[in-house]
Amino acid sequence: MALRDQLRIIVVDDMSTSRGLITQALDEVGIRQVESAADGMSALQRIATWPVHLVISDMNMPGMNGLQLLHALRTTPKTKQVGFLLITGKADRQTVETGKKLGMNNFLAKPFQPKDLIQAIEAVTGRL
Repeated sequence: MALRDQLRIIVVDDMSTSRGLITQALDEVGIRQVESAADGMSALQRIATWPVHLVISDMNMPGMNGLQLLHALRTTPKTKQVGFLLITGKADRQTVETGKKLGMNNFLAKPFQPKDLIQAIEAVTGRL
């Protein structure tokens, strides 16, 4: 069975348009096990009942930003090994360094093309 058939991903972004674009890009490469959440807390609740291999998260969201979500995942035994891809419109050095310290696997700057997203995912998961 191909990796893309097994991979479980959650897309976390407060903008429904962004969630849709990411989900569509995943669907185009055959990744079908995709859930989405509008914020970090919703994502954590969903992951508790539907474990994932990869979290694709926006940086700027109300309540809990992407780095706070990453911290919550890394400090929870069941989710500390989950892959984490941060997507941000402001990929400044401090954000990237903080993300790396917290255990971020990769990041992607907005705007991006679907092929950029797939390359960023493959850097974490291996070839799809």
